[in-house]
Amino acid sequence: MEDKKSTFPKGQQINIELGEKEAEGVYSNLAIITHSNAEFVIDFTRVMPGVKKAKVQSRVIMTPQHAKLLLNALKDNIEKFEKRHGEIKSPGGSSGPGDSFGFQPPTSGKDEKVH
Repeated sequence: MEDKKSTFPKGQQINIELGEKEAEGVYSNLAIITHSNAEFVIDFTRVMPGVKKAKVQSRVIMTPQHAKLLLNALKDNIEKFEKRHGEIKSPGGSSGPGDSFGFQPPTSGKDEKVH
């Protein structure tokens, strides 16, 4: 097991334990996101070519505030990655809705599920 230290904004530190199973990670190429007024639920699944059924590999449930913090952290890390490695291209050469499948933004403002 591995311990990681994380610093909180007010200078507090917390040790985060990473177990062996969790350290292996889970591959996902499709996320289904739903939300209520109290929480966001992100189901990570893996879609395989030629297979018509997919199984949820991991489910993450968080408050709207934590979902927004995650969004901001992802944006920041993607910007850093692209500065170092170049722009991340979406499948099919575009970066908007309609790309095959996988992680996609909502197609309208009121959608509660995102694929």
